[in-house]
Order: sequence, then structure tokens, then C-alpha cells
Amino acid sequence: GKKPHWDLILDASKEVGPALFFSLLIIAISFLPVFTLEAQEGRLFKPLAFTKTYAMMGAALLSVTIVPILMGYLVRGKILPEKKNPINRFLIWVYHPIIKLVLKAKILVILLAVVVLGLSYIPWKNIGSEFMPPLNEGDLLYMPTTLPGISVTKAKELLQQTDRIIASFPEVHHVFGKVGRAETATDPAPLSMIETTITLKPESDWREGMTMETLVRELDQAIQFPGLTNAWTMPIKTRTDMLSTGIKTPVGIKLMGEDLQVLSDLGEKIEAVMREVPGTLSVYAERVTGGNFLDFRIKRLEAARFGLTVGDVQDIIMSAIGGMNITQTVEGLERYPVNLRYGSELRDTPEKLRRILVPTPMGAQIPITQLAEIRIVKGPPVIKSENARNTAWIYVDLTGIDVGTYVKKAQQIVGEKIKLPPGYSMVWSGQYEYMVRAQKRLMIVVPMT
Repeated sequence: GKKPHWDLILDASKEVGPALFFSLLIIAISFLPVFTLEAQEGRLFKPLAFTKTYAMMGAALLSVTIVPILMGYLVRGKILPEKKNPINRFLIWVYHPIIKLVLKAKILVILLAVVVLGLSYIPWKNIGSEFMPPLNEGDLLYMPTTLPGISVTKAKELLQQTDRIIASFPEVHHVFGKVGRAETATDPAPLSMIETTITLKPESDWREGMTMETLVRELDQAIQFPGLTNAWTMPIKTRTDMLSTGIKTPVGIKLMGEDLQVLSDLGEKIEAVMREVPGTLSVYAERVTGGNFLDFRIKRLEAARFGLTVGDVQDIIMSAIGGMNITQTVEGLERYPVNLRYGSELRDTPEKLRRILVPTPMGAQIPITQLAEIRIVKGPPVIKSENARNTAWIYVDLTGIDVGTYVKKAQQIVGEKIKLPPGYSMVWSGQYEYMVRAQKRLMIVVPMT
């Protein structure tokens, strides 16, 4: 006899319910590797994984609870067999000959599947690898690097020239540049680092056919100064990268060792080699011993003849050249120190510094050149360390190539042409460091899930 309506619904739910539930559950579990990601990749992809997982688990739960009940109330009337549906008839008409042919030639089909699988190795081999897709933030950050020892005047001149060139492009709304460090301990930028934030106009106001990549390429071609290494990136991305690894470019190399001079020499050699690697837009190796210092070597015997101690001479150097706070001025609720030292016109060259007068206990005024030897010496402008070892960094900016492919080529070329001395090591950093870390984690987690 004819079964009751709810018995039919129950039988149908028992037939399709488990398959539907487990299919949705498998989709949800497939996102579990995303939850193992950490740092910025985790922050970027975990919200997507949570949303997808909650939606799939909710759908799986509803498929075995609410859906059967709704079927009982909504699926009513005469239900036509699938052969009465013209779409189903067409699909069956196409499917039956194909499945019969496949079952007759089983070995041939398996061989064709193996051949197709083997041919897929060719495009897979040519697919590059990158840590995360570059996000278009709508603005640009220009971070060139100069050689160490640049003067404040020259750095200011370079900043003004580059800002003027960038602002001349019709796609640029306005430009704000900074050179050196700000008045905060969170910005230890040297004078050789320039940061220019470029605010762009809406893309509807750009020249026809202009893209972000084309704009960066034209900007890079327009700004070519000797001793200035360009680097183009995004503001937020750069801040995140620098907080994570300290490297402001997509690829960086960290040289580690004891002797700063050896690190500097190795950096210059690797810089020259990296310029030959295809895909290199710019490369700059930090000159860790390229700073200029004014060195006063006090002549102790000469100072003693005039009744002076080393401390007396150092006090004059500190006050006349470096400046000394002698009092404070109160402006309302604010206090400002009053600093006293020689005017800039009396201390802007080594020759003028040699004429600084030092008072003696007998009342005589003698030039400091009789009491000290003054010379300019080279030294490290900044000493960086990592894992208790001195480091020198190399910044590499890329164009037209993915990070993974570039690093593989660069590692091969650098390994062939550069031999590191004993006790020195090289670490590839930047976005490549994130990518390797994520790959190692996913190689363990993905097979387990």
C-alpha cells in the first residue's frame, strides 16, 4: 500500500542525510590547516577560515535537524519521477554512453589519466611561490637608502628633489617625506634612510592605461641619483614587515659574524652578485663600517704641561662642540633647556675645530690643537645584533618575479660565487622567511588533516 507522507520523508532523510552531513563536515575540516597559521598570515586568513567553518558546521547541523522537518511541510503534492524531468533526461542521455565507453576501455582510461597527471608536472614546475598576495593599499611608500656619512644638508636636498619629482606625476595627490629619525625611541632610522609617503588620487583620475605597476616603474625611472638605492612598497605592509624581521623589502639577506669589516666586505660582494640575478629591481648592502666620526685624541703630556687634566679638555669638547645645558626657561607650564655652545660658523669644519680655545689655570687661552689630535675616522654608524651575533643586512627589491623563484635562483648564484669565511653565516629573510615558516608548518598539518 501507499506509505504515509511522513514515513516517506523519514526514509528519504535517512538515505541522503548522512551523506549530506559528512560532505559538509569534510569541507569544514579541510580548513583546519588555516587555523595553524601564525603571525600576519594567521591574522589575514583566520577570519575567513572561522566564517567558512561556522557556516559549514551550521549547515551540517541543519541538514540533519531542521531540513527533514521542513521537507515534510514543504514537499507536498505529486512528485514526478526523474525521467519526467527534461533536464534529467538530457543528462542521463549524455552520461550513459560515456560511462559505458569508460568501463569498456578501463586500461586505456587509466593510462590517459596517468599521462594527464604526468603532464601537469610541467605547469606545476613553472608556478612560482609567494608568501601572500600583495594588497593594493591605494598609496605608495618610497624608501630609498643612501650611503652612510651623508650630511644633513645633502640629505635634506635629496629629500626635496625626490619629493618634487614624485609630486610632478599627475596620479600623485600629495607627498610627505622624512629623513632620519623622528623625536621618538620607536623610530631608530639613520640619516641615510629616507621615507616618503605618496598619497595617490583615485584611479578614475589616472592617465588612461596606467596601473600601479606601471606607475612604480615610471617613478623608479624618473628618480635616478648616484648613491641612492630606490625601494618602492606599501605603507602598512612595510611597517608590518619591519616590525617582524626588520627587512623593508620583499627579500633580505642577514649576514652574521664577529668582525664588522668582514661583514661589510661580504655585503658589498653579495650586492654586486645580486645585481646580476634576473628580477632584481634594486639591491643595497648596509655599509656597517661606513660612518664618519670626529676623533679627539688628547695628548696627555701636553695637557699636563699647561696644568690641565684629560677631564678638563673633554669638558671643553663637550660644551663648545656638543653643547651643554646651562639653565631652563619656563614658558607657561612648559620647560625648555637653554643649551650653550659655539656657533655653527665656528665649528663646521675640522680646521675651525682646531682653533677652539681652552683656558688654562694660569689664565692663558690656547688652541685645542696643541692639546689633542683631531681627525676623521671611519666606524660603524649602527651596530645591529641578532642571536648574540653582529649582523649586516642586504635589501633586495624585486620586479616581475615571485619571491620563491627569485630566492632559488639567487641562492644558487650566490652559493657559486661567494664563499663565506669560517664563523660567518647567511640567512634569507623578508617575506621569504615567512613563506618558509608557513610551508614547514603546513607540510606537517595538511597530511594530518
